Amino acid sequence: MHVAVLLHEAVDALAVKGDGVYVDATFGRGGHSREVLARLGAAGRLVALDRDPLAIEAGRSINDPRLSLVHTPFSELGTALDRIGIGRIDGVLLDLGVSSSQLDDAARGMSFRFDAPLDMRMDTSRGQTAAQWLAGASVAQITEVLREYGEERFAYAIAKAIATARTGGVVATTGQLAEIVEKTVRTREPGQHPATRSFQAVRIFINQELEELSRVLPVCVERLQPGGRLVVISFHSLEDRIVKRFMRDEANPPRLPPRLPVKAADMPLPRLALVGRARRPCAGEVTNNPRARSAVMRVAERCTEREGKAA
Repeated sequence: MHVAVLLHEAVDALAVKGDGVYVDATFGRGGHSREVLARLGAAGRLVALDRDPLAIEAGRSINDPRLSLVHTPFSELGTALDRIGIGRIDGVLLDLGVSSSQLDDAARGMSFRFDAPLDMRMDTSRGQTAAQWLAGASVAQITEVLREYGEERFAYAIAKAIATARTGGVVATTGQLAEIVEKTVRTREPGQHPATRSFQAVRIFINQELEELSRVLPVCVERLQPGGRLVVISFHSLEDRIVKRFMRDEANPPRLPPRLPVKAADMPLPRLALVGRARRPCAGEVTNNPRARSAVMRVAERCTEREGKAA
């Protein structure tokens, strides 16, 4: 059962208005969505997106006319809103990464805890599986993915080992990949499986998770009403780095060429104001849900026409 991380903190940060329009861009199993619906009035509306067909199917159990479910990656947020006739929104929540439901389902092939087909796709209805990619990728390509998305210092050695293993057949299961990495990586941080970084890197690459995030953030800002909130929960340093830099850049005025004759009243203002500091789960939440330990939540608010000060 997937447990929504920073549930109340995230929905509090959205500052839900009874008649507002909100987007849960990562529905998962609906934890955050249910809390938003509980705070919305009869005139409110919630649009929930997810690229996982099983998540959308699970969401159909929520019988609420205020909820619209859309099977799509969150990078297509703008298109999804256009299709259902929604322009501006009052808040959007992104709960990034893989869900417990996906990790704990052996058939998804995202965890080395099970020996299962090496799939790793969040959307099982499209795209190549991890096994298909590994079957054709070069040593250089595999090395780059492991280094860039897994920050794996043994990337080249693992990539060579995968290429060698392919000569005897396709690396088709999670067990095979985990064994290859385990035999190659002789040292690792205490308590961490040798294949942790490799599995993470391949999953992020297969689902283009960082690229999807970079694409959706500007769309969120464009769609927010003045005063609307952007709330992002990340679980990996690469994700959080993208979010932190984006919010920081959007909270600073655009730079103009020096000595450009522009009146102060005509100076462009930032589109976002930062709201508070980055927030992490409390010790009690981490104890009850260990997968919450790496979560970081950042919040920003869409500025009105002549506002640019940090909130």
